[in-house]
Amino acid sequence: MESPMNQGTPKQDFFTKVRAHRLTTTFTLLTTLTVGVMAGSVMTRDVSGKEQQKVDSSDARPIVIPNPVTLSNGFSQIVKQVGPAVVNINTESLPKQALKKPGRGLQRPMPNPHGDQDGQGGNQGDMQDFFNKFFGGQNPGGGGGDDDDAGGGERRALGSGYIVDPRGYIITNNHVVDKADKIFVKLAGDSDSADPGYAARVIGVDTETDIAVIKIDAKEPLPTVGLGNSDGAQVGDWVLAIGSPFGLSQTVSAGIVSAKNRSIDERDAQGLSKQFQRFIQTDAAINPGNSGGPLVDMGGKVIGMNTAIYTQSAGSEGVGFAMPSNIVAKVYNDLISPEHKVIRGSIGIQFQAAQSSAVNRVYGFTSGGVIVGSVTKGGGAEKAGLKPGDILVSIDGRQIKDGDDLVADISARKVGTNVQIGYLRDSKPEKHTASVTIGDRAKVYAALAGAGTEDESAPEESDAGQTKLGITVTALPAPVAQKLGIQGGVTVSNVTPGSFADEIGLAKGTLIVEINKQPVVDDASYRAVVSRLKTGDDVVFVVRDPRASRSSGNSFLGGTLR
Repeated sequence: MESPMNQGTPKQDFFTKVRAHRLTTTFTLLTTLTVGVMAGSVMTRDVSGKEQQKVDSSDARPIVIPNPVTLSNGFSQIVKQVGPAVVNINTESLPKQALKKPGRGLQRPMPNPHGDQDGQGGNQGDMQDFFNKFFGGQNPGGGGGDDDDAGGGERRALGSGYIVDPRGYIITNNHVVDKADKIFVKLAGDSDSADPGYAARVIGVDTETDIAVIKIDAKEPLPTVGLGNSDGAQVGDWVLAIGSPFGLSQTVSAGIVSAKNRSIDERDAQGLSKQFQRFIQTDAAINPGNSGGPLVDMGGKVIGMNTAIYTQSAGSEGVGFAMPSNIVAKVYNDLISPEHKVIRGSIGIQFQAAQSSAVNRVYGFTSGGVIVGSVTKGGGAEKAGLKPGDILVSIDGRQIKDGDDLVADISARKVGTNVQIGYLRDSKPEKHTASVTIGDRAKVYAALAGAGTEDESAPEESDAGQTKLGITVTALPAPVAQKLGIQGGVTVSNVTPGSFADEIGLAKGTLIVEINKQPVVDDASYRAVVSRLKTGDDVVFVVRDPRASRSSGNSFLGGTLR
């Protein structure tokens, strides 16, 4: 018999079986894993061996880079043709103290319920940030626009332009060079060195169309681009925009003409619409710095000048605007004339450009015409007897289509000439005719804005020397001249920092009595002398201190005109 100590209990037998079963299971699992690892190693070794086998690739042919070819779209040929005439314009504005004015910045145009002076009104106040001027704040660190703190340091800005005369005449936007004390131009082939480029001077500007003409002096004839006829451009035509967006010179973008004769409600400091700005709309990418650059058709001709964008992000959103070349050409021809300004005609009325057909039917001019909103006091229309509510239906016997037609005709006429205006009054069918004298639109505009003066004897400020000399002057009042014992003269009312006058020490308040031995007794004589000055001339001013007595002597200031 076995001893009770050696006899296993049922509980002990159960745990013994479990342990035995666990060892069997574990051994089975280990055996399976070992076989799997060995099989994987064999397979891997087999694949590695296959990869190491030599493969015959003698039938493979090497890739050969083909010779460069010209693509069929022709864009590159146009760029080669036009690109050399596109320039980069950079400007410097010196610090100015106590000259800060209300900013123009990114404005939201407001609708004008009364229309415009002899013009259209594009009632588009819902388009926010519409006329974003491009050139401001493109320094390396970004920055603000063209109305940043006027009391700050020197400001720099960038824009574009294009050469239209081999002698160095360049077309750009007025807002690119506006307020600039120094203007520099870099040609297409110039390096990106620290050299600012050629010094440029302003020949003339037209704020109504935002067009400016500047000039540089080069030793050799410069490449030019030709202007095309913008009337021939059709919606859907391919166009290229060339310029210096964000300072990246010779940048090209492509798009189409999206619309024509587009108006926007951009206004001047007096809140009056700039009615002569009628644009070609394009989806070619236009960005800050493109301003002033050309919009080119597929014939390599400039059909517009990139001027504005519609944006809510300060960048291109596919809606850009270019001033048509036909307008640019006319303004350019006026700005290079001896007067260096654009003189437009006006009859002195205001009217609403766009109105519903119901208004036309009720007032009886469904076949075309313009209803007078107001008449400018002292203007040609008032003197001819025209009144608010009159309906202008014809000019010299030709039927008036609309307000744009009226503006185009009147503004192109010579100041002082007469025009026969046909009109209807008091909803009666009888047609009346009035002979209206064409006035200078700039003067009528100033009177409308409240800038005119009733004192005809008040001294008139002259800007004849602003471009060449950097000064504006006012005629010396007769009592002051008599007190000083002189025939007359002009007093310097403003000096542009960094200008020729500033460099030779001509200060504000100085009395000029002679220029280059020619007496200056009034505004007319001053203008006559200044108009003959040209780059390279020696210019000597005979000046006096108007606060001094009769016995005070003359002083002489001079230099070579740059």
